[in-house]
Amino acid sequence: MTIQTVGVVGAGQMGSGIAHVLALAGYDVTLMDVHAEGLGAAVQKISENMDRQVARGAIVAEERAHALGRIRTTVNLPELGTSDLIIEAATEREAVKLKIFGDLIPHLKPETILASNTSSISITRLAGRTERPEQFIGLHFMNPVSVMQLVELIRGIATSSETFEAVSAVVQRLGKTAVVAEDFPAFIVNRILIPTINEAVYTLYEGVGSVIDIDLSMKLGANHPMGPLELADFIGLDTCLAIMNVLHEGLADTKYRPCPLLVKYVEAGWLGRKAGRGFYDYRGKVPVPTR
Repeated sequence: MTIQTVGVVGAGQMGSGIAHVLALAGYDVTLMDVHAEGLGAAVQKISENMDRQVARGAIVAEERAHALGRIRTTVNLPELGTSDLIIEAATEREAVKLKIFGDLIPHLKPETILASNTSSISITRLAGRTERPEQFIGLHFMNPVSVMQLVELIRGIATSSETFEAVSAVVQRLGKTAVVAEDFPAFIVNRILIPTINEAVYTLYEGVGSVIDIDLSMKLGANHPMGPLELADFIGLDTCLAIMNVLHEGLADTKYRPCPLLVKYVEAGWLGRKAGRGFYDYRGKVPVPTR
């Protein structure tokens, strides 16, 4: 199957980023979100990010104009049903994703492929609720989508070779590199990354080091471009906690127990950059540690 039209569910950071790279690669994109104001903000963000690409010579102004012209928006989920490929990029909660796919099913054309950008949830389990598990796949982009080169491809137990090949061709057309991950909790990247962040939070919780010292240690001692607590704020502490819970529940191993301090920050609504506060406070000119 040749994919030309793509629907994206969710106009947040990931969904807008996915729409951005798809449109630049020549796909006709329909971006859907239940909040009309979120769609407006997403298109504005895409436009600004493309402006930056033009400024640094990554694309030319004509490419930007054509790409923006390929993106349409809607608040009506059924309108995505005629797409060749639909990518769900909603919040990392299984119930939300299952409802989206359940609502989509009656409106899909027979050949439509469904994909989830989930960073941790079982593709097999999601696919089993769609009545077309052979045409379902995990397509996990990294954040920020327009910058990061990696995409994880995750087959469910029933994913067909035709589906895998069609979606692999999309990744190749985007100019990104695909890795194939087995369908186990959190796949490859987050199976390694999020427990590392969780351990950094434990290191803070136990008083081994301060926020600044933990991040500085990993930047200068392990040559990481960003400290683990700073990275957690960038990802979103709610997302980090959700992935840790998937690992803990899915693998039944106490080494994946979420740190109580991470739980406390999420309960407080201190979710990181998007909330203005996390392990750092971003409400001033310069981020300052909150602990």
